[in-house]
Amino acid sequence: MSEENGQEDAQVRVITPPHALASKVRAGGPGAVDPAALERAEQVITNMADDYLNWVQEDLRLIQEAMDELKSSGGDNQVAISRIFAVSHDIKGQGGSFGYDLMTIVGNDLCRLIEYSDNPDASMLDVIQVHIDTMKLIIKNEMKGDGGPEGTRLLKGLEMVASKVKPS
Repeated sequence: MSEENGQEDAQVRVITPPHALASKVRAGGPGAVDPAALERAEQVITNMADDYLNWVQEDLRLIQEAMDELKSSGGDNQVAISRIFAVSHDIKGQGGSFGYDLMTIVGNDLCRLIEYSDNPDASMLDVIQVHIDTMKLIIKNEMKGDGGPEGTRLLKGLEMVASKVKPS
C-alpha cells in the first residue's frame, strides 16, 4: 500500500507462455508425437507468422467498422457489440501464437471490458476505441513479445483508462 494515497501500487507483470509445440506434447511412449512431425508443425506455424500481419490488419479493419457502427448508434447496437467482441476474441487467440503477446493481452482486456456493458455509454465507447487504437499501434510498430518498456506503458495506460468505466 502506498502511504500517500492509501491505495495499492499496481504492478504490471507480463507472463510470456512458451510457444513451442514441443512443450505441449509428449515425446516417446504411447500416444506420443513423432519428433519429425512436431518439427514440421513448428515450421508451419513459423511460416504462417508472416501471414499474421495481413490477417490482423483485416481484423482491425473489421473491428473498427463495427466500432463505427456502434458509435453511430450511440452504443445501442447489440450486433456491433457482438462483432467487436468476436473480433477481439479472435485477436486474443491469435496474437501470442505469432509472437504478438500484447495483442493477446489487449484483445483479452477488450473482451472483458465489453462484458461489463451491454449498452455502453459515451465514456465506455471512448475506452473501447482506445483499446482498438492501441491494437492498431502495436501492429503498426510491430511490437512483438511484451513490447518492452513501451509495451508496459501501453498496458498500464489502458488499465488506468479502463478503471474509469469499470464498475467496482
